[in-house]
Order: sequence, then C-alpha cells, then structure tokens
Amino acid sequence: MRIMCVGDVVGSIGCRFLRARLPAFKKFNAIDFVVCNGENSADGNGLTPVSATYLFNSGVDVITLGNHAFRRKEVFDLLDESPFIARPANFSSQAPGKGLLNVDLGRRVVSVINLMGNINIESGLENAFECADRLVDEAEGRIIIVDFHAETTSEKRALGYFLDGRASAVFGTHTHVQTSDAQVLPKGTGYITDAGMTGVIHSVLGVRTDIIINRFRSAMPARFDLASGDCKLEGVVFEVDDNSGKCISAESVRLE
Repeated sequence: MRIMCVGDVVGSIGCRFLRARLPAFKKFNAIDFVVCNGENSADGNGLTPVSATYLFNSGVDVITLGNHAFRRKEVFDLLDESPFIARPANFSSQAPGKGLLNVDLGRRVVSVINLMGNINIESGLENAFECADRLVDEAEGRIIIVDFHAETTSEKRALGYFLDGRASAVFGTHTHVQTSDAQVLPKGTGYITDAGMTGVIHSVLGVRTDIIINRFRSAMPARFDLASGDCKLEGVVFEVDDNSGKCISAESVRLE
C-alpha cells in the first residue's frame, strides 16, 4: 500500500495548489491513501467546513490537525461527526472529536493517530509518548499512521524510535520546513521529522516575509497576513506491506 502524508496546508492559496497538483500525482504514483495536515487550511489558520471539503475533494482521505484544531468554532460539530478528521488525541477527552481513526477501506483497515508534542507548543496535554503507547494498542488496523504535530526535532525523532516496529509510519508536522531524513527505521517504521508545507514558497511558514522580519526585529505583535506567489506541495510517500504493516520505503516529495 502506498500512503502519502502531506505537510501543513496553509490558507486558501495552499488549498488551491493542493487541488491543482494532488489528483494527478496520486494517480500517476499509484497512491492508495492520503493523510493531510489541515490545521492551517483556512485563511488566518484553523480548519473550517469549507476548507475541509476542499481538501477532501482534492483527493485527501484523512485530515489531521494540531495546535489550531479548535481555532474555529464552526468546526466543532464537524470534528464530532466526521470519521475522517482527527484532532490531537492528547487534548482533553472533553474536547470535540477524536485522535484515533480506524478507516475501513474494504480489504484493509488503516488506523490514523494524531498527536501533539509537549515541548514548547501547548500546555496541559497528556504526555504524547504515553498517549501513543495506549493508542497503537487500541488501533484496529495493521497499518498505523501517526501525525506528530510537534515543535522540536528531538521530540519527534524520539517518538519515531519509541514507535519503531509498532507503527507503520510516523511523520512530523507543525514546523512547515521539510527535513531531509525520510527513512525506514530499524524495526520497520517509516519516518520523517517534518513533512513540510503546502503553500507559498517565498514566505515564512506561509506568512509574508516582511511581517515576520518586523516581528523579530521589534518584538511587537502583528497580524499574520498570508503570502502570495508561487507555491509548493511537500510531503512524504510511504510504501507499506499490507500483511505485516511494516514500511518498505520512505521518500520525501516536493512539487512546485
């Protein structure tokens, strides 16, 4: 089975570029299943019913989220109702939605787990390692994909090795900068520290560069207006053995 994991889609411009490039890539590369982080897909961040529909209609099978999961109130009902949108599992159990999805594809079940990191990103979350340890045992599918939405590379790599041999693939999101370490870990888990970003190339995480430069120089708050211009789609393709659930290969992807 060939599974594509797409890095954070930023704004409506990122959604439009995904729509333009994903369907053909999915067809010509025989991609069976697409997981996409959509927590910044609405302009101004967050996920809305409109941006979720746009992602699904572009060929995405499951949407994962992160620290902006609950930014838009209009998505709360969608999180409770949709079997194809995951929010980080280590948020409170009282929060809308769930962090483990078991997607029945007929001949196989694919389990998708969404987690948030604990370092320098959000307070009050369950420990990501303990949450992951529990959820991989609860997953119904032999194929288990984990989106780890975290700030630090060390925490992401540590979780990759922690789940090595238990998850089919672990891909990092949140930092919007694709890393060069797509690989298969020793016990058969596909891994990349960060899948990257789908959005404007000449930006700072999708935001206009002048705004971010002035923010760093002045330390003053500023409205984060999204950049415009040429875009990229970044992600990673994992090939997974259907019977064992082990990853065979991991290859990073960048489309412009």
